[in-house]
Amino acid sequence: MSTFADRVIEFNRNLGHPGDLPEGIQVMNPFDENPEILEITRQFYTKYYDDQRKRKMILGINPGRFGAGTTGIPFTDTKRLSEVCGIQMPSANTHEPSSVFIYEMIAEYGGPRQFYRDYYINSISPLGFLRLNNKGNRVNCNYYDDEKLYQALEPFLISSLKKQMAFGVETEHVYVLGKKNARYLERINQKASLFGSMTVLDHPRYIVQYKARQKEAYLKDYLAVLKG
Repeated sequence: MSTFADRVIEFNRNLGHPGDLPEGIQVMNPFDENPEILEITRQFYTKYYDDQRKRKMILGINPGRFGAGTTGIPFTDTKRLSEVCGIQMPSANTHEPSSVFIYEMIAEYGGPRQFYRDYYINSISPLGFLRLNNKGNRVNCNYYDDEKLYQALEPFLISSLKKQMAFGVETEHVYVLGKKNARYLERINQKASLFGSMTVLDHPRYIVQYKARQKEAYLKDYLAVLKG
């Protein structure tokens, strides 16, 4: 019988492409772009998810370049991957502020083994996106930054969420990171009836960028919700 880890690994290996997207939007699929990531994620999910346990689901937005866009693991940069999870990634070296916040929370929760025993984290879009800015540089683009992009992605987002629900996650309730992200999940849920209810937490990126002085209060909020 396949484990939770087996299902996640297979899902990541077969993400595919979401179809035609608006001009100027590029898909970021770390599993296609760096062959090492499949091995890195195999080690991670086998270490923490090699069982039949049901888990609660936490949903971010979509991978960013320096977190899941590099490691393939949501909210996990290479520093946290190495220093906390004990998994080395020789081909990259990244520091992502959202990852710092999440792993500080995980440490206070009881460490990665306890946290990942209870929770599975991914994003409403398991693929990331890049667009050209005014300087001609490619920068992160969220799935909801452009309504045309969202409309093009919606069938893919619904399909991806349904596949992840089959891993063995609790569907009565879902935890969503980011208020705008939650509004779009509400749209998805109205159409596809995936989750019973949701709890919304401020996104780690918002916290570290705009509310750094209140970080400890936000950590307490996260822990009160996730351990409650």
